[in-house]
Parts: sequence; structure tokens; C-alpha cells
Amino acid sequence: MSAAEPQFVCARCGQPAGPLDWRCEVCGGPLGLRAPLEFDASALTGEWSLWRYATLLPVQRRFSLGEGATPLVLTHLPDGPVYAKLEYLNPTGSYKDRGTALLVNHLLAHGVGQVVEDSSGNAGASLAAYASACGIRARIFAPASAPAGKKRLIAASAELVEVDGLRSAVTAACREAARTVVYASHAWSPLFIAGQMTCAWEIWEQLGRRGPDAVVCPVGQGGLLLGLAEGFAALRRAGLVAQLPRLYAVQSAACDPVVCAWETGRDEPAAAAEQPTIADGIVVSRPVRGLEILRALRQTGGMALRVDDAAIRQAQTALHKRGLLVEPTSAAAAAALPTVRAHAGSGAVIVLALTGSGLKTLNVYV
Repeated sequence: MSAAEPQFVCARCGQPAGPLDWRCEVCGGPLGLRAPLEFDASALTGEWSLWRYATLLPVQRRFSLGEGATPLVLTHLPDGPVYAKLEYLNPTGSYKDRGTALLVNHLLAHGVGQVVEDSSGNAGASLAAYASACGIRARIFAPASAPAGKKRLIAASAELVEVDGLRSAVTAACREAARTVVYASHAWSPLFIAGQMTCAWEIWEQLGRRGPDAVVCPVGQGGLLLGLAEGFAALRRAGLVAQLPRLYAVQSAACDPVVCAWETGRDEPAAAAEQPTIADGIVVSRPVRGLEILRALRQTGGMALRVDDAAIRQAQTALHKRGLLVEPTSAAAAAALPTVRAHAGSGAVIVLALTGSGLKTLNVYV
């Protein structure tokens, strides 16, 4: 596969798709790359950023804000030690920048000048910043109820369209606009997941070229969890890890379609109710790639867990006391650590993905 021109196919039916398609025209399923990305430790560059893996990625770099290369910090929380992957130290304050970087470089390769996206905050802020810096006009649809700090970040470099009602109403409004404009969706783009694979590769390097026993992520659309799954799978195919880390998907009790499907043994989540929660970043009633999320949990021996707002607040406070200033959505993953630790086993090396900066929500939830 050429680094300059990724080839897309439907992840469900295998139908080929065009370079600017956002879903399969035949079955409506999400897209994937025709061939999985492979890892080659001898191909790494000397640059410590996402682009350390430039020769392994499916797009050619035309632009970067220095995304990736986030610290992996050993910290001690009330329930025990954990490695915290500080994804909130990416340029726009969230893990989304990894996927955005690949997606925007792909759009630049195809001369795209205008895009739309729907987001509860972080993905919109990420796309707004990257698109603006590249001369691409972005219109971001966001919930009117989203944290003010996130909406200000979006409006600083893109057109912000606030939509009243449920998060699903935001998506519906954006899809209507996408009839005539390229839909640069973090939820649907396989390039977004490819960008998240670099997080797994960094963790492997930072742990001394070994994999952890478990990784815990907050999950809405599940892009980071799926990127980690594919990234560690590439390491195993290369013979660099003996087994995949257990993956744990954490959702808010206010909106938990993956957990409900996990508990009932379904292959794919049904639509879940959307209730108010401080973990606004993971309010997704039905993840686009729910089938793939549940498959990754089962293949790695992980599980899906729900936490309530009280536990999230407590975990956020504990993280802040350790100097880790994260938003509530990130703290949701930390709130599940006692259950994860019991399930993964005593002495398990656990990585906690801290996905979004608390600076965006300080005046709202803290």
C-alpha cells in the first residue's frame, strides 16, 4: 500500500470505497484499510513524535503540529500503581490529534478545501485547529450543552454550529451538511484509527520494548481503543510481543451501549439512552464501530465497565492530587481501575489512557 494513497474498503462487506467516502455505499458500514498496517522496528525515524513511525503510516506527511510522543508516567493512585499515558498533552489537549493529523494530511493530498464534522468537543477542537493551520475551512457541529471551554476552542479557528438536544441530533445535523461537503469524521475514518495505533507503539517503546498486561480507555466511539488493539496486534505479528494486552472499555452509566451489549452477550450494541453526565466526551448512543469494539474486548480477554458520576468525580480528584489535570471523561477510566486490577490480576502492568485536558473544563466540573 502506497504511503501516499491509502486504499479503503468496507469493514463489513469488503466493498472498495473512494478516497473521500466516509462509509460504504453498499451496506452503510464503516470503512477500513485494505491491508492492515505492519510494524517494523528497523524503520523508525529518529524523530520523537507521531512521525517517528512515518514510514509505517498510510499517508504522507505534509503538515504536523508535533502530535504524539506523549509521556508515560508511573503514578500511584489510591488503589495502586498505574502507568498513565498523558494523551492530554497533545497539541490541542486530547488524544484526538493523532487521528486528526493523518486525516488532515490525507485531505490535503486530495485538495480538500472545506469539511464538516460533529463532535462533543475534543474532536471538533482538534479538527478546527489542524484544518485552520492548513487553510481548510471547517464547520463543526457540537452540542449546545458542551463545555464552554471546548466550544471556545472550536470557535477560535472554525465555524461552530451549536445544536440543541441530544448528541445524536448533532450527528444528524452534520450528516445533512455532509451531503455537499466532505465529512471529516473521527468516528468513521479508518485513518483516525491508524493514527491511534501510534499510541500503542509508543507505549511499547516506553515500557522498554514490551507490552503492558492491560490498557484502560474511556470509550464513546472507541477510536483510541480500536487503534490500540490494532497497534498491539501489529506488534504481535512482528513477533515483538507474546500476547495482546487486555483492553478495558469504560463508559458512563448515563450512556453505556457497549457495556450493555457486553453484559448481554450481543455482537453489536443497540442504541442506548443519553442521560446527562459529566463525562460528556463519551456520550455516544450507538458507536459506529461497536461490533469491532466488542470483538477487540473479547479477543484480548478484557471487558466493558460502567462508572457513575460520583465515582468519576472521586477519580478525577485523585488524579489531580497526583498532578494529572484531566477532564471528567478521562477520569472515567481511572474510576474503573479497582475492577480492572481485580480482573487483570495482582501485579499486572496497567496503562491508563488519560485522553483529555482538564484545562478545558476547570470552570465547569472542578
